[in-house]
Amino acid sequence: MRNAFFKGHGLGNDYIALDPADLDFELTPKAIRALCDRHRGIGGDGVLALATSEHAHFGVRIYNPDGSEAEKSGNGLRIFADFLRATGRTRRRRIRIETISGIVPVQLHCDEKGIVEGASMVVGHATFQPKRLPCTIDAVELVDHPFEVAGRRIRITGVNVGNPHCVVVKEGPDEWTREDLLELGPALECNEVFPERANVQLAVPVAPRTLSILVWERGAGETQASGTSACAAAAAGVRNGVVRSPVAVRAPGGTLEVTVDEHYDLTLSGDVAEVARGRLSESFLRTLA
Repeated sequence: MRNAFFKGHGLGNDYIALDPADLDFELTPKAIRALCDRHRGIGGDGVLALATSEHAHFGVRIYNPDGSEAEKSGNGLRIFADFLRATGRTRRRRIRIETISGIVPVQLHCDEKGIVEGASMVVGHATFQPKRLPCTIDAVELVDHPFEVAGRRIRITGVNVGNPHCVVVKEGPDEWTREDLLELGPALECNEVFPERANVQLAVPVAPRTLSILVWERGAGETQASGTSACAAAAAGVRNGVVRSPVAVRAPGGTLEVTVDEHYDLTLSGDVAEVARGRLSESFLRTLA
């Protein structure tokens, strides 16, 4: 079917998956913004585009709703694996998917009817070196570093898990508020010390193996959940000694489980669900001309 799309979500973090070869238009930043528009398009936190791969079963290009490209997405990759199986492109439950930051093995979990309910994935290695984020702060590791932004003094931990993250860990009985996120999220995402911008997580430990987070995604803004954000927050929490692995990372959309081993290699598990499949209308296609 021409101009077909698949939509799924992981804990409310929703993506549109499609095959560019089936489209009658080029997947430009303008087209991506139109697809992700929640009032005039399908609506989503990003687009997952099928790509060829010489080293894995499938390749994917991941786009933010502002049209920029992301290196990796934990929820996006789980949704993409669901798309591949649901649309008959594979019957595999273990799928290797190549992103621009490397190959990610994903394992699908299905019910007795073969419908995907969740997925686990090997996210990769977490590093705290500023040059790997990248970040211009001069430090061996960017861990619990004092920082001033938006008129507030905070402490940040920089983590790269295949894409860049800035985690702000707050210890104490009070959790972060949405107002905190709307103030600190954009101020940190576009801060000059992060030349390629950064995803932002406001985290607070609520139990020895549980973190509560609010998420501000690079190029998307406030989101209900994020797989790589959960991984970055868990790695930062373990590195700062406020939680132990495995870590249940609780976001507004739900909870993901992250295992952080002694080398800071990360594994992510969580729910994933199909929302809809369809075909873009002629009237929508005309808006892209």
